[in-house]
Amino acid sequence: MTENSDTWIRDNLALIRTSLANERTMLAYSRTALALVAAGAFFVKFTNSRSLELCGWVLMPLGMVVFVFGLWRFQRTRKILLDHTPK
Repeated sequence: MTENSDTWIRDNLALIRTSLANERTMLAYSRTALALVAAGAFFVKFTNSRSLELCGWVLMPLGMVVFVFGLWRFQRTRKILLDHTPK
């Protein structure tokens, strides 16, 4: 193997690792968003406290915002990686 092909292999593996890390990060955003929405729904449905119910109404849209932000970040990073993929 030549030094040039070693560099090409190393660069490709780095892009693959980064792509997988990007997917793991998106999954973390999804889990966090789901937890926020679930906690909010629990507070709204199963608590008698007005302050916890209000907290629940805040948590549910916050979970949606977290999901949308994570999706935006994933797509942006994916586009950057695809633009740097060797042809």
